[in-house]
Amino acid sequence: MKVLVTGAAGFIGYHTAQLLLARGDQVVGLDNLNDYYDVSLKEARLAQLEVQENFSFYRTDLKDRAGMAACFRKEEFERVIHLAAQAGVRYSIENPLAYVESNVVGTANVLEGCRHNDVQHLVYASTSSVYGANTQMPFSVHHNVDHPLSFYAATKKANELMAHVYSSLYELPTTGLRFFTVYGPWGRPDMALFLFTKNILAGKPIDVFNHGNHRRDFTYVGDIAKGVVAAMDKVATPNESWSSDTPDPGTSPAPYRLYNIGNQRPVDLMRYIEVLEECLGREAKKNFLPLQPGDVPDTWADVEDLVNDMGYRPDTPVEAGVARFVDWYVDYYDITR
Repeated sequence: MKVLVTGAAGFIGYHTAQLLLARGDQVVGLDNLNDYYDVSLKEARLAQLEVQENFSFYRTDLKDRAGMAACFRKEEFERVIHLAAQAGVRYSIENPLAYVESNVVGTANVLEGCRHNDVQHLVYASTSSVYGANTQMPFSVHHNVDHPLSFYAATKKANELMAHVYSSLYELPTTGLRFFTVYGPWGRPDMALFLFTKNILAGKPIDVFNHGNHRRDFTYVGDIAKGVVAAMDKVATPNESWSSDTPDPGTSPAPYRLYNIGNQRPVDLMRYIEVLEECLGREAKKNFLPLQPGDVPDTWADVEDLVNDMGYRPDTPVEAGVARFVDWYVDYYDITR
């Protein structure tokens, strides 16, 4: 198939594009290569993709309405995987308008491109952050998520609502994927594993929030990419038994679906750090800090819908995933352990 992957030079977008290319799909990548983090890392990911025959690339900003419309008209995509976004819970507190421009306006342009160009299926990235103040575990797509705790989460919840409107009004099949704490090779430098590794190797302390009392459903990026592709292959359909008397947030009478992609095995943050210390052969100096605004203490994904509908369950343990990240990190930055 011919597939658009937005955010192709990003962490998850890169891995997803590689998986699609490996199975023979034609991939068109789109990214604005902004400077939210080290652009050279994005360029290095992109270089790995551009040497492949079935890959082409647009350097375009999601909020460029005319540029996005032209891309959709010219390429006539069969399916779209929308992963580009302004990410980061804490940065959304400092610069909320960047999230409106990228996550709200940008996603509206993607939805319009799909609507006007007969796209068969739109798969888009949401986040576990939408669960916000929810405390019932594990988090389920069938739970209400009307109490986000960060502006980032609010924009992702908005994306889910926007997608539902297009599914309902225009019968555009849409599938939203709520990712849980993604980590692995080629990761983002603003994420915990990257920051921890950099500081431990430099002999600097690492910031451990909530005094280490976090539990996270850490999910390996390769598992995320497999889930994204599996979701793309299964076009969203209406839930014929949906009832307004007992409305199910995860499905709809429209061709609209939501899924969690997580490892379904929450890991204590201190254990995660311990695994990293073992892989690096060094002990971290720890700077214990309180819970940060917008953060939640724990996450835990219910992925049974993913298993039932797609026959796929993420299964990489943190011991294996962290080791792969460390191997990539020391090779990419040419570090002697």
